[in-house]
Amino acid sequence: MTQIWAWTASEIARAIRDKQISATEVAQAHLARADSVNPHINAVVDSFHDETLDAARQIDAQIARGEDPGPMGGVPVTIKVNVDQRGHATTNGLKLQKGLIANEDNPVVSNLRKAGAVIVGRTNTPAFSLRWFTRNDLHGQTLNPRDPSVTPGGSSGGAGAAVAAGLCAIGHGTDIAGSVRYPAYACGVHGLRPSLGRVPAHNTTGGDRFIGAQIMAVSGPLARSIADIGLSLEAMAQRDPRDPWQTVAPLAQGAFDKRVALSVAPDGMAVDDAVSAALLDAADRLRAEGWTVDEVACPPMRDAARINAILWMAEHQFAADDLVAREGDADAVFVTRQMRADAGEPDLERVMTALQSRAGLIRAWETFLARYPVLLCPVSGELPFEQQSDVRSEADFRRIFEAQLTQRALPTLGLPGLSVATGQVGTLPVGVQLIAGRFREDILLAAGAAIEKGGPPVHVAEPGPR
Repeated sequence: MTQIWAWTASEIARAIRDKQISATEVAQAHLARADSVNPHINAVVDSFHDETLDAARQIDAQIARGEDPGPMGGVPVTIKVNVDQRGHATTNGLKLQKGLIANEDNPVVSNLRKAGAVIVGRTNTPAFSLRWFTRNDLHGQTLNPRDPSVTPGGSSGGAGAAVAAGLCAIGHGTDIAGSVRYPAYACGVHGLRPSLGRVPAHNTTGGDRFIGAQIMAVSGPLARSIADIGLSLEAMAQRDPRDPWQTVAPLAQGAFDKRVALSVAPDGMAVDDAVSAALLDAADRLRAEGWTVDEVACPPMRDAARINAILWMAEHQFAADDLVAREGDADAVFVTRQMRADAGEPDLERVMTALQSRAGLIRAWETFLARYPVLLCPVSGELPFEQQSDVRSEADFRRIFEAQLTQRALPTLGLPGLSVATGQVGTLPVGVQLIAGRFREDILLAAGAAIEKGGPPVHVAEPGPR
């Protein structure tokens, strides 16, 4: 019989609702799994067994009273340490914030609780949630449970590793430049970056962020099945007045043409043969499910990525320069220097011009996606990178930065993107990215399910002593 910690969120919620198993038993199974596996991967950096079991017992009590526990009743989830969770430190991977205890939940955490989810731990992120690798001086390094020689991704690397290793059924992540989509890709699971405004978020510990983060950073789920991505998205997206950017819109937006644009190498980016093969295979899987797939050029990615860099680094320079210096995390110092060099001096004229250009790019993309409701493209131009390779040299950083073009571009546009795991090349996971129009996550889920149906199921990784 399959171990409880290998069940999907949908299977867990159904079994608990049908009284085939208790939420307490599910929580105990996942906590035991974490006790056994987490020491080998360091995905969860804050655990609280008593709190978790109390929450699970409350779900069981609701069911015993004949009450609805919610669509995610009893489902084990993790929360990234850059998001407020009442009674826990919002460290964002920083020694400076190890005592920054939240007095209330971030809206995304509130929504997961309201849906009945049980929080089983908080997951690691690089310092400042800045990299596609996950290591910091406070919590240490997270390893990829499928192959410890490669990155688990970042910045939601702890979430990706936790989902892949069966420490939770759903991992919460955040994404401003691929931080949900890339950990999903690197750890061989699925991950959704929702549309800007779909999922409410706000950290009272940090106050409001500046315009770059306000229009580019979002929270989203990582999971081992596409159905679970849909289940957790619906839970996360409930209305919360604390986020002024939230737009309440139905998840089902109506009929659409099953028409896909395939772009193997957007804007001429270099793409490994294994990544190209995964894209062509995904296209075949879509065709087998009745989708039309045309290989065409997509609207500009590089211009969107440039705007991302200008806005993000302008905010970083304005609000975080002193923090980077005080924290003294060598990786963050190196990466910040490289990203600032790429972005150039973010003076007022460049920021204003970037914001102006953003409107035209969004117009071009939405027009394109009106003809092709979904774009199939790489998550990354390469298979998962060797651990810590971005800080080996400036040349290594530039190569990796280029390979992540599509991840850097999408947040500028406010569009949703889904990273779909499609298999492995040896020990290394591989996958593809789907992009749709704003608030058309339903199209992404439909296309993702078609790709998922045609390939191997996502299995739980079995990490051990290294």
